[in-house]
Amino acid sequence: MQTLNDWLAHCERLHPTTIELGLDRVRTVAQRMGLRFDCPVITVAGTNGKGSTCAMLEAILLQSGYRTGVYTSPHLVHFEERCRIGGEIAGAADFVAHFAAVESARGDISLTYFEFSTLAILALMAQSQLDVAILEVGLGGRLDAVNIIDTDCAIITSVDLDHMEFLGTTREAIGFEKAGILRAGKPAVVSDPMPPQSVLDHAQAIGADLWRFGEDFNFSGDKQQWGWAGRGRRYAGLGYPGLRGANQLMNASGVLAALTALREQLPITAQAVRTGLSMVELPGRFQIVPGQPTLVLDVAHNPHAVAALAANLDAMGFYPTTHAVFGAMADKDLLPMLARIGPLIDRWYFTDMPTPRAATAAHLQSQWLAQNTRKDASSSVHTDPMQALHAAIAAADPADRIVVFGSFYTVGGVLEGGIPRLTAKHLGS
Repeated sequence: MQTLNDWLAHCERLHPTTIELGLDRVRTVAQRMGLRFDCPVITVAGTNGKGSTCAMLEAILLQSGYRTGVYTSPHLVHFEERCRIGGEIAGAADFVAHFAAVESARGDISLTYFEFSTLAILALMAQSQLDVAILEVGLGGRLDAVNIIDTDCAIITSVDLDHMEFLGTTREAIGFEKAGILRAGKPAVVSDPMPPQSVLDHAQAIGADLWRFGEDFNFSGDKQQWGWAGRGRRYAGLGYPGLRGANQLMNASGVLAALTALREQLPITAQAVRTGLSMVELPGRFQIVPGQPTLVLDVAHNPHAVAALAANLDAMGFYPTTHAVFGAMADKDLLPMLARIGPLIDRWYFTDMPTPRAATAAHLQSQWLAQNTRKDASSSVHTDPMQALHAAIAAADPADRIVVFGSFYTVGGVLEGGIPRLTAKHLGS
């Protein structure tokens, strides 16, 4: 196995299931590899907002002059996006030695694709002379492979219903799983304004240093600027984050709480906060691509995220027709998502996706038809996201907008050739 693609194909063949929660196997292999970090570690869990939180942490810490390492998942287009060192995506060749190290250490231990690749990326990060490591949990927290690393500061963004077959069917049960990343005596930042009691109880039970939104830190703002106040620290007159959307101030508030909690180990300046927040970028998070028609990309794939997307679309102003390209995994809670955003969407383009876990376009369409009450809305089915996007472009007028949302595969599918720049046919031309 010479290349990253060889190793990824090997990982896909290795384990019968894509997800198997539990830390014993991963921890054993990590111990054999001698895997450890010599720098502060920030671990981020939550239903939505994890990627945005990691991106804001990274941007501010880079502006402060620190060498950052970030692990996030999944990726949109290329696997290498999962690891950034010093703000740059790692090169494919950089991973190869670390996949080989996992393979030689695991012996007869079976690892899932996620576990195997997580160990390889953690190994790559651990030997990259980092000043700080930022780790995004894949699923849940307590039993996720990322949780083999003890964190110096945990952030729990939002807790909502997703991955219920693995994490439980209530916010309380899911909150308990997310709280598994907390550590005794270490800061535990909860940026969900209404956290499940299970998160608060677990923080207290283990003696974590709880930072609660609305109690230990808060934000205020007007149309022009916003401010943050937390324990012993204030930031006033901040510009809005480079990431769009109403929920990003919650994420940014959690980020500033974490950096305030870590200020002894990782001091930052107010200027780094300003510049970092203004420059932060993250593809597929309410990403608006200017053009005709306007294109909106968003990886919203659960009811909570779709509600946020609907609110953000509402705030964009008037468009004659809104076209939506949508694809989702088979285990998603589709009806509340479709019901919430349905009033805003005039034409649907449901898409198949290149993974066995995906719902078929035909199934998505049937779910939509079952709850649709709009006589003027229409839908069609397509074999892949790019084909669906081209159908939407062909049907759209220049003043319309096209929203591509759902799974990472949906948004990634339209980004494979780079960001599409739309120039619609003008009437009369």
